[in-house]
Amino acid sequence: METREFLSAARIDVGAMTAWIEAGWLAPHCKSGEFLDIDVARAQLIRDLTDIGVNDEGIPVILNLVDQLHGLRRALHEVLVAVRAQPEARRGGIPSRPSRSY
Repeated sequence: METREFLSAARIDVGAMTAWIEAGWLAPHCKSGEFLDIDVARAQLIRDLTDIGVNDEGIPVILNLVDQLHGLRRALHEVLVAVRAQPEARRGGIPSRPSRSY
C-alpha cells in the first residue's frame, strides 16, 4: 500500500512514521518501497505502546520479543508440517496435538 493509505490505516502521522523508520522500528517493503499489512499492524502496536507510556528504549525491546515470538511460531509450524509429512509408523509417539498443560 502507498504511504497515504498506510498512514490512514495505522492512524499515525508522517512525523511518527519517519521517526519510526529512522529508529528501525518500521521498514517499507524492500523492493517496492510500499508498506504491507504487517507494517500496519506493527505501526499500530508501536502507537499503542507509546500511548500506554512505553519509552523509546523499551519499544525496540518489545518489538524484538514480538519478532522472536513470530519467528518461533514459523519454525514450529515448519516442524509440524515436516512431522505430518512423515509416514504414521515413523512418527511413533509424537502426539498429534500439543498438550495445553502450562
